[in-house]
Amino acid sequence: MPKGLKVNLVDPGVVTDAETKAPTGSEPAAFVAGATTDPTSADTTPPPATPTAPPSTVPEPPIVSRAGWGADESLSPDPSEYNADVKAVFVHHTDGAAYTCDQSASIVRGIYAFHTHAEPSGNGWNDIGYNFLVDKCGTVFEGRKGGVGLPVLGAHTYGWNRESTGIAVLGDYTSTSASSAALASVARVAAWKLGQYGADPAGTVQLTTAATQRNLSGTSFTAGGTYTFNRISGHRDGYATECPGNSLYAQLPTIRSWAAGPVQGLKVASVTGATLSGSTYYAKGALTVKWTATTPGSLIKNFQLLVDGRTVATTSGTATSASATVAAGKHTVAVRAVHQSGKTTTTAALNVAAETTAPTFTTTPKLALRGGTVNTAAVPVTLSWKATDDTALRSVQLLSPTTATFGPTTTSSARTAKSGTASTWSMRADDYAGNSRTSSASYTPVILQESSAAKSGSWTTRSSSSYLGGKSYSSGSKGASLTWTFTGRSAAWVVSRASTSGQAYVYVDGTKVATVDLKSSATQYRQAIWTKTWSSSAKHTVKIVVVGTSGRPTITTDGLVYIK
Repeated sequence: MPKGLKVNLVDPGVVTDAETKAPTGSEPAAFVAGATTDPTSADTTPPPATPTAPPSTVPEPPIVSRAGWGADESLSPDPSEYNADVKAVFVHHTDGAAYTCDQSASIVRGIYAFHTHAEPSGNGWNDIGYNFLVDKCGTVFEGRKGGVGLPVLGAHTYGWNRESTGIAVLGDYTSTSASSAALASVARVAAWKLGQYGADPAGTVQLTTAATQRNLSGTSFTAGGTYTFNRISGHRDGYATECPGNSLYAQLPTIRSWAAGPVQGLKVASVTGATLSGSTYYAKGALTVKWTATTPGSLIKNFQLLVDGRTVATTSGTATSASATVAAGKHTVAVRAVHQSGKTTTTAALNVAAETTAPTFTTTPKLALRGGTVNTAAVPVTLSWKATDDTALRSVQLLSPTTATFGPTTTSSARTAKSGTASTWSMRADDYAGNSRTSSASYTPVILQESSAAKSGSWTTRSSSSYLGGKSYSSGSKGASLTWTFTGRSAAWVVSRASTSGQAYVYVDGTKVATVDLKSSATQYRQAIWTKTWSSSAKHTVKIVVVGTSGRPTITTDGLVYIK
C-alpha cells in the first residue's frame, strides 16, 4: 500500500488519504490517491482466452480465498484478464502501520477497497492489484480474482504485469526484516507459480517491458525491449520505487534459495543412543539422529535417514529426527533432505559401529600394599585391574568401597583401605556402545603388631601415640631379628624413620631379598618402607634382621601389614 494511505482497522472498508501527493521513493503515481493511471495500462498485449491451470513441479501452498478474507465481489464486477504464463514474480510490501495477524484479513479488505474505490478516495481499479498477499505469520491470501492456479493479469509492477505475478507482504520493510514465516510463504507461492511453467526460482529470465521508464537504481527500459531479471525480483528492479523496502529486498536471495532448493543448512545435530569417540559413534544398535536445516519445513518434502546409503526411515519435512536400529558391525549414517522441488542434499556420512559385546576384565580387581603412612583406618594400597573391549573401551569405574572413574588406559590407582575390615572392591568397565561388565574381589588388610613376631636378640619396647597401637620395638644389636608368619598375597614392613636410623635385612620365606635403610632427614612414624606382593594368597614368613650399621645401628619397627 502507498505510504500515507492507512487502513482503518475498525472499519476496514474505509481508507484515509494522509497525503495527496506521491511520497518520494514510495510507490509510483498509479499507486497513490488521485492517480489516474492503472499500472496495467502500459501492458497493451491483447489478453489470451481463459487458460487452464497447468500442474506445478511443487505443491500449492494453503491460500485463504477471497471469500475467506471477506472480499466484496461487487467492488470488482469486471471479468478477469489472463496472461499467457508466469515468467517472473515481483515481490512488494504494502507499507502501513504495525499489525497483529488477526487483523490481516481486514488489512487485505482495506487494500482491496482502496484499489477499487473511485478517485479521489482510491485508485479506481477493477480489482486489488496484487495477485497474492502474505502476512507476517505466513498466511497467504488470494489477491486479484480469476483463480489462484491461473496466470491472472495483476496490477502491481508498471510495465511488467503481462509476464509476471505479484506477491505483497503486509507491512513496512524499509528498515525491519520480514519474518521467516512470511519469507517461507512468499517462497512457496513463487515456487508454485513458476513451477507451473517449468521455471527455476533461482534463475533469470528475459522480460519484455510495456513502458519506457527507469528503475530505482537508474537502469533505463524502453517499451518493447527485453531485459534480464531474476525470476524472483523486487518491485524496485522494474520501477523507480523503494518497494519492497530495503530490508525485504535484501532478503530476496533467501527467498530464491528457499524456493529453488536444495535444502539449505542441513547438518546432524546429535545422535542419541550412541557415543562419539574420535570420528566414530558407538551404539548397541538403536539410535536416533537429530538434524537441523535453515530452509523452513514447509518447503521440504521429506527427510530420509540413510544407513550405508539405503533409506531406512522417512519423515515429514517438518521433522527434526528419525530412529533406526543398525545391525552389529560398522556402518555409515547420513540424513538426506528432499526439497519440494525434488532436489536433494545429504549430510556428510557419520561412522557408526554397532556392537553388543560387553567389555572383559583380563585382570580382575587386585589389592596390593604400597609405601606410605599406615593408620588403622587408612592402610596405603594400590588397586590394579585391566579391562579390554573388542571395539572401544570408554571407562572403568570403581563402584565400592568408594567411587572413582578412570580412563580406558588406566590400570591402577593409589587408594587406602581400613585395616581389619573385609571390603569388596567392585569395578565396572563400560564401552562406548553402552555395554558394561562388573568384576569384584574382597580383601582385608591385617596389622600384625611387633609383639606378635617371634624375636631373637635384644629388643626394647617403646611407647608413644605416634606408634601403631602406641608401642614399638627398637634394637641396635647386630643380628637381632623379628619374624612374622601369615597367609596372604601382599605384605609391608612398617617402621619409624629418623636421621640416626640404621639398616635391616629382609628375608622372605628364608631367602634374603633386600637391605633396607631406615635413615631419613625428617622423623617419620608408621612408614610402610618395604612391600612385597605375590600373584595369589599363600603362607609366607617375613624376617627382619638388624644390620648394626656403624654409627647408627638402631632400627625401630611398628609391625607388619598383610592383605588376605
